[in-house]
Amino acid sequence: MPIHLSEAELLAGLDRVKQAPQDDGVLELIVTRAREDERTLADRCEVSFRLGVHGDNWADHCWRTLPDGSPHPDVQVAIINSRCIALLAQEKSRWPLAGDNLYVDLDLSRDNLSAGQRLAIGSALFEITGEEHNGCSKFAGRYGRDALKFVNSPTGKQLRLRGIYAKVVKDGSIKVGDRIKKV
Repeated sequence: MPIHLSEAELLAGLDRVKQAPQDDGVLELIVTRAREDERTLADRCEVSFRLGVHGDNWADHCWRTLPDGSPHPDVQVAIINSRCIALLAQEKSRWPLAGDNLYVDLDLSRDNLSAGQRLAIGSALFEITGEEHNGCSKFAGRYGRDALKFVNSPTGKQLRLRGIYAKVVKDGSIKVGDRIKKV
């Protein structure tokens, strides 16, 4: 069974998370969730405004919908900082438990990325939305109560340690290793 880090251990690892690049980041992992609690790793995939990350359940089972019942684009793609999840998970095999789609070595903080900021990854273009991404009881069960407190703290919110949401504004292909550019 994995060991959950204490609040002190998480805080000790925060400097490494803060050193993520502000631009010219890297896509380190792609995860799709076809069903609840099911994770599939992909080396590459297609993304589109209609389906989000292809193979993910966003288009069919989104937790947030528009008035017409269609999936809300503001929560289309979940993105998390790879340095943060590396700290929380301790083993790369446990990264996908977070349930995010894109694991990136990029500064996701409010100071670096605001709603409306666009990111080019592969041949696709994403736009950061204003939707908050918060840690929940499932997150606490997977990474520990201190991890939940860590990501939901004022510092955690400022740095967006739990991640961000984006929507696809230009369909395209992405692959692990792609550079990420602010545009």
